[in-house]
Amino acid sequence: MGQQPARGGFHWRIWGAEALGTGLMVLAIVLAAGLTLGDGSPVAEALPSRGARFLALGVIIGPCVALIAVSPLGRISGAHLNPALTLGFWALGRVCAADLAGYVAAQATGALGGALVARLVLPGSVTDSIGGAVTHPSLTRAGALGVEAGMTALLVGVVLAFVSSERLARWTPLAIVPLLAAIIWLGSPLTSASLNPARSAGPALAFADLTDLWLYLLAPPLGALAVALTWRLRETGPKTAKLFHDPRYPCSLRSELPAMPPDAPLPSRV
Repeated sequence: MGQQPARGGFHWRIWGAEALGTGLMVLAIVLAAGLTLGDGSPVAEALPSRGARFLALGVIIGPCVALIAVSPLGRISGAHLNPALTLGFWALGRVCAADLAGYVAAQATGALGGALVARLVLPGSVTDSIGGAVTHPSLTRAGALGVEAGMTALLVGVVLAFVSSERLARWTPLAIVPLLAAIIWLGSPLTSASLNPARSAGPALAFADLTDLWLYLLAPPLGALAVALTWRLRETGPKTAKLFHDPRYPCSLRSELPAMPPDAPLPSRV
């Protein structure tokens, strides 16, 4: 066990964990939207305004993402759960080309699966009232592109700031909880606060609403790439490309922290 470069190959176990983690995230997002925004929900009816409902949505989603990151699934894959974040790590040399393709495919597959499960378990009246949690902007296209890219850049910047410090890296999941809550609260009325091409694509495909999807496939990667390319000007880069780095778990990503090779067995106690 030691520091290692990004390793190519077919990392089915790691990509499978990323797919499951992304699916759980999208399922949680759609269910939380139904709970806080859906017609007939007692939670939505108890909240005094649409702004309070978006705040409640963010307060639910932030901890869900953090829990996925610290779960065994997240410790295996790194819990990017977002093609934009994976692209940013790739631009910084922490993800090889094979893993970039594998992660993005896993995230897309997982997001679609999570949205389809949500469609099965939620009543049709609820999914209709929230539009299947499909993301749409209320701004002009140019404005929405800028807001989505900017919010994604903020998220990626915070992640990179934490994982670039050996002392702070373990606190990355905790750091993104209030950040996601604030972004979802303030950004949802403007662009639905996606920040994530997979999060937008899963519900869009599951509920057959592809209007505006191109915007969410474009803006978050642009924001992530802008931050990553700026980060390359620094003397030091990320110590790990995992949101919660556990040295006992296999890792195919470049790591300056102790890491097991991608074909290593899982720890006997998780």
